[in-house]
Amino acid sequence: MNISLTVLGATLFATTLLLVGRPAPVRAEDASGNMAVATFAGGCFWCMEPPFDALEGVISTTSGYTGGHKDNPAYKEVSAGTTGHLEALQITYDPAKVSYETLLDVFWKNIDPLDPYGQFCDKGEQYRAAIFYHTDEQRLAAEASKAALISSDRLNGTVETRIIQASTFWPAEEYHQDYYKKNPIRYKFYRHNCGRDKRLKQLWGTE
Repeated sequence: MNISLTVLGATLFATTLLLVGRPAPVRAEDASGNMAVATFAGGCFWCMEPPFDALEGVISTTSGYTGGHKDNPAYKEVSAGTTGHLEALQITYDPAKVSYETLLDVFWKNIDPLDPYGQFCDKGEQYRAAIFYHTDEQRLAAEASKAALISSDRLNGTVETRIIQASTFWPAEEYHQDYYKKNPIRYKFYRHNCGRDKRLKQLWGTE
């Protein structure tokens, strides 16, 4: 999210100086047992966590960065667009309880597929929407899901969301994880000012 668009900026960067420590980068093969991993970019990763956390079968969600050319990127670098990464969300889930197709449906309903420049108030390559597939099965499901959305003629415009092979996922700084739970007032203020819910309602109605 582009913090400079709201009064959150000063508070957020002050917090950055106080909180350190990053989880290790995550790979799809890190999922154990019957767990699987899905990765989506939908603009502000704060806003992508809640709808997936609410799903039965989702074990965890992690905000982070992927698709770039630098190891261990920092939020300030990614938000400035200098590393090639996208803000993204990595989901560990139990396929026996929630299907990848369900995750895709939740993903679409929480982004603006028509925006080629970013998402909502956040513009730039680092905020563009994308599906990062980890397996051929995920790729085929993502392509079928996108094709179905296009053929439905539900959206008045070109679907700009990309489907990209997954690469190293770097978890974001700890203060970004579960931000909507840790800082609910600031989160709601940002989300409202960014116009996310207003645009989602225009696109998807009350779903």
